[in-house]
Amino acid sequence: MTGPPPLQNELRFWPEFARLLTDPLYWSPGRRHARRPVLLIPGFMAGDASLTVLAGWLRRRGHTVRTSGIRLNVGCSGRDLERLDAALAAFGKPAVVIGQSRGGTLARALAARHPDAVAALVMLGSPVLDPLAVSPHILRTVRSVAFLGDLGVRGLFSTDCRDGECCSEFRLLLRAPLPPGAPALAVYSRTDAIVDWRACLDPQAECFEIDGSHCGMAVNAEVYRELERVLERSEDA
Repeated sequence: MTGPPPLQNELRFWPEFARLLTDPLYWSPGRRHARRPVLLIPGFMAGDASLTVLAGWLRRRGHTVRTSGIRLNVGCSGRDLERLDAALAAFGKPAVVIGQSRGGTLARALAARHPDAVAALVMLGSPVLDPLAVSPHILRTVRSVAFLGDLGVRGLFSTDCRDGECCSEFRLLLRAPLPPGAPALAVYSRTDAIVDWRACLDPQAECFEIDGSHCGMAVNAEVYRELERVLERSEDA
């Protein structure tokens, strides 16, 4: 049995970003007024700033973009879900929810919890089938954060979050039905050095494989072309 892809695979982020910056689709997307609003949710150990490139492209398309308010995604998923409820409700109409990595698991739970408020769901390298299906070095980081949470450091998840009551609904929502008729996309890469790609294959979503890094999914030109397709479909959802 082979081990996880080497961590240096994640250095592909920079070539992926460079290719995106030369892509006409990124600089000149088809702009249209009154497009669906979009909520963005960052990945583990990241904050809203990590999705700045994607947010700029979405705004150029004509979307109203709201960020999650997460500075560092290391909180209890149950509590974070409550805060994201308010961000989604603030749009006042169905929105597209896009999450990267751990942010995609929160996006998936949010869509299942509020099917009438989500027009489309996009999960970028998100281990929705098993949130702990990550590489050994990331798992060590997860355990370190949980240890600090167990010591009472505020704003961090703890070991209780894995099986405890605080995240029980969140765990159920990762298996719950998604909004009927709303596009759902799960992007994965077999050479992802952070997340086990098999945990990203949500059976209720359209799964799309890219050849790229985990961290680079929000700056990958191939992903943007798929996003373009899903966003167009969401206008009819």
